[in-house]
Amino acid sequence: MRLRQGWLLAGICALALSAGTAHAATEIRVVVAHYSDATAPIFEGMAKDFEHAHPDVKIRVEDVSWDNLQQRLTTDIAGGTPPDLAIVGTRWLLDYASQDVAEPLDSYMTQEFKDRFIGDFLKPSVINGKTYGLPVAASVRSMFYNKDLLAKAGVNGPPATWDDFLAAAKSVKAKSGGAYAFGLQGKELETDVYWYYALWTMGGNLIENGKSGIASPAGIKAATLYKELIDEGLTQPEPTGANRQDVESLFKQGRAAMIFTGPYMRGQIAKEAPTLNYGIAPIPKGTTAATYGVTDSIVLFKDSSHKDVAWKFLEEQAFSPKWRTEFTLKEGFLPITKAEAADPTFANDPGLKALTALLPSARFAPLIPNWEEMADATMAALQQIYLGDAKPEDALKSAADKIDGLIKP
Repeated sequence: MRLRQGWLLAGICALALSAGTAHAATEIRVVVAHYSDATAPIFEGMAKDFEHAHPDVKIRVEDVSWDNLQQRLTTDIAGGTPPDLAIVGTRWLLDYASQDVAEPLDSYMTQEFKDRFIGDFLKPSVINGKTYGLPVAASVRSMFYNKDLLAKAGVNGPPATWDDFLAAAKSVKAKSGGAYAFGLQGKELETDVYWYYALWTMGGNLIENGKSGIASPAGIKAATLYKELIDEGLTQPEPTGANRQDVESLFKQGRAAMIFTGPYMRGQIAKEAPTLNYGIAPIPKGTTAATYGVTDSIVLFKDSSHKDVAWKFLEEQAFSPKWRTEFTLKEGFLPITKAEAADPTFANDPGLKALTALLPSARFAPLIPNWEEMADATMAALQQIYLGDAKPEDALKSAADKIDGLIKP
């Protein structure tokens, strides 16, 4: 009897040891930015493939909205619990590098790995000669327009200039049967970017001679135009209550004739509004052609306890041809690797060609310290203007003064 009890006790101990070993598996925490409802399943698919090849590793994917992402990461970093990997706005990398929280990636990358990428897409993540991130998404912004609403308003094709845009918007208001002419963002992340389109195409710059350029004549003209659109009822009501997703939803619902957004919108429309009759065109011109170029990056945090494993996940799965193609196809971005670009799905896509044609006129947010605070100051000024609480010149001048104080010599 004692012998049997001894065997039983040994068995229990073995099971306990086995359970403890299972719980001791290496865990890699990956925070992904929510581009669409496809984002998390794509990364979970990568995780499943990696775990199959590496049974001693567990990949935990956390899907966080863009509006909450920066604060979430800031809180985690301050608390000493950053994820191993995270998708970030490339413009955040300068702060991460200066705070010494991002791991330089050059020692991990072979030449073969670097050669997977197209041209200059790695360059925005290079700071002082060190690579702090890998491009996970790339886009240029364009005007998406509802062909049926414009046709109903008697508008023959997308407006090419701001004068044409204003005339088209008035026609849509008069003849569309209740649809909004222009979906204008005025809340949360990239509210400032939605205004940069007009600023840049009217000849303005964000930084001029080491100082803010937002209160230039071009900036005042751009803000005045947007305020005119609001005052004449050519936008949806109360733009300061609409974030990027709200504006995009109006378009997908057929309730907005024109919006400015990125190529990922194509994938969303294909899934959520497959019968929507839409087109893609450049941002209307003022004195010049311009658009916003964006890359998002995936970063490896210096405090990760398993950097080599996290890197292996990037190398084997996140940047494999299979998953890069899957991500770009479902999210609707521009290809950032050669394998994606060679895929017939992308190589023969007329919509993609229309977007890549805009790359020569693309501008990027400046990679300078305190940029996010500068963008917040611009956003606050624009909200004042849109609400009618301040005149464009006064609000932009006040914001420019704040930005000048943030610019480091």
